[in-house]
Amino acid sequence: MTEKLKRKDFVSDQEVRWCPGCGDYAILAAVQKCLADTGSKPENTVFVSGIGCSSRFPYYVKTYGFHSIHGRAPSIATGLKLTNPDLEVWVITGDGDALSIGGNHLLHALRRNVNLNIILFNNKIYGLTKGQYSPTSNEGTKSPTTPFGSVDYPINPVSFALGSGATFVARAIDVDAKSLGPILAAAKAHKGASLIEVVQNCPIFNDNVWDAVTNRKTATTNQLRLEDGKPLLFDNGNKGIRLTDDLTPEIVEVGEGKVAESELIVHKENGSAAYHALLASMAAPEFPQPLGVIKQVERPSYDELALAQVDQVLKERGKGDLNALLNSGMTWTVGPDGRPEQ
Repeated sequence: MTEKLKRKDFVSDQEVRWCPGCGDYAILAAVQKCLADTGSKPENTVFVSGIGCSSRFPYYVKTYGFHSIHGRAPSIATGLKLTNPDLEVWVITGDGDALSIGGNHLLHALRRNVNLNIILFNNKIYGLTKGQYSPTSNEGTKSPTTPFGSVDYPINPVSFALGSGATFVARAIDVDAKSLGPILAAAKAHKGASLIEVVQNCPIFNDNVWDAVTNRKTATTNQLRLEDGKPLLFDNGNKGIRLTDDLTPEIVEVGEGKVAESELIVHKENGSAAYHALLASMAAPEFPQPLGVIKQVERPSYDELALAQVDQVLKERGKGDLNALLNSGMTWTVGPDGRPEQ
């Protein structure tokens, strides 16, 4: 019987080098624990990253790793999964890496539903290159590249993932190990592309940017913990969310003499696109921030379909001949004068 691995079995011998107080430490610990708890095998697991603070991740996990180039981690991970479908492939990326130069690559990995586990660290800033504003930075963010405040409208990673056709979309908080662990496990178990946005603090260049969501003093009123099949309740069950006649979400008081739970929206991971878009649009402090699995639906994965197609063609036509392929169709020989011979 194989001995069950522990978190320490996924800790590499490399010195972890992130800034003190960075949320990356908590995410790393949660991932290592998830790998052990869910029976991952170091020799069968690969972490692929792009460029950024988060992309140092592969060095710190005792598995195979690939520190790739800016924004291209989803593409490289797709190649790995197609070449060796038995591998467990994780993609580690940040808001800048994934949603700026890497936006197109992330979109197609999600659209194709490649069986990858993608963790997007979102601290709303470029940390590695010293604090420039990123695609998710709040309007008005002052940085070396926006000294008078950003006038860009930020990307919502959850909305981006939903618009790309992702089959698994979730959101978690970096230091909330109790909730992050099960979400990581659910993403790993999902057959297809999973994306987890982890809201994360950068204490050096964007400190407290998620304070409205993560501050313990306001957590009960600014966090909406999603449970499949359960009504949208928060503030210790005293408040909930229902739809108005024009399909606009509104916060209501719940309880005796107030609004009944039966009038509230019920969370459905496999609900409609309109419902998931509604959840994605909600943000603290105007609404409580949805946390947990936002969407999970079943659809064949790209790698599954591609490999099945290869098997079918081999069955019908047999093994191919590269030399015959290169010499088929429109081919000709070039003569001494540089012209095709008749």
